[in-house]
Amino acid sequence: MDIPELIRKEGLRRGLSHKTIRTYRYCVRKFFNWCKKEPNEINKTDIKSYLDLMIEKGACGNTINVNLNALKFFYGNVLNRRLTINIRYSKTPKALPTVLTKEEVAMLMNSINNPKHKLMAKLMYSAGLRVSELVHLKPEHLEIENGYGWVRHGKGNKDRMFVIAESIKEELASYISKECASPDSYIFRGFSGHLTTASVRSVIKNARKNAKISKHAHPHTLRHSFSTHLIENGSSVAEVQSLLGHSSAETTM
Repeated sequence: MDIPELIRKEGLRRGLSHKTIRTYRYCVRKFFNWCKKEPNEINKTDIKSYLDLMIEKGACGNTINVNLNALKFFYGNVLNRRLTINIRYSKTPKALPTVLTKEEVAMLMNSINNPKHKLMAKLMYSAGLRVSELVHLKPEHLEIENGYGWVRHGKGNKDRMFVIAESIKEELASYISKECASPDSYIFRGFSGHLTTASVRSVIKNARKNAKISKHAHPHTLRHSFSTHLIENGSSVAEVQSLLGHSSAETTM
């Protein structure tokens, strides 16, 4: 039985994101490396023992729940076998995310000298983009003159619209005309295909250091800052929820 391939096929069939499929495959593979049983021999006690062992080793609640969801998916959706797994593990209490002030955002942007890198940072902040969404952008996803663009197959495999700030329209259009050979090429290219998310994280990390910002800022901090500044400027939670592409207002809050 090729378990990773079965998970991949069923995940794609059910519209899971590639990231979720990779995570589920990894978690299930780790479980069977530990259990040393055939899939049909596994019972609820085996799974509970495995998760309890993870807790003893210091795994956080979020990690436990991801592993539990992966095993539920494998047995419930791939093998069509109900194990009646109703184990509840509390998630680690969530700390409020780091947010930069408007002044700190300006300091961060001004500390980036490379025009391409500065444009990436400005686009992430002004549109509230995730780093994975930024690197997958293509010219065909943008309607710059009309002031909007589309994230295609974002988190949860969903599409959503985002606003292109008036202040970067001209710069973005000029960059695309010079750097993009075709509408379906990546806007921010790397050595092979699009720029990596690790490269973008490195840009923001270096910018934070150069700007002497003490907060632990990373690409997602720009997204948090974008949403917080919208609320400060009078936008409603519902409006921000739509721009961030969240399924629920609770996530936005």
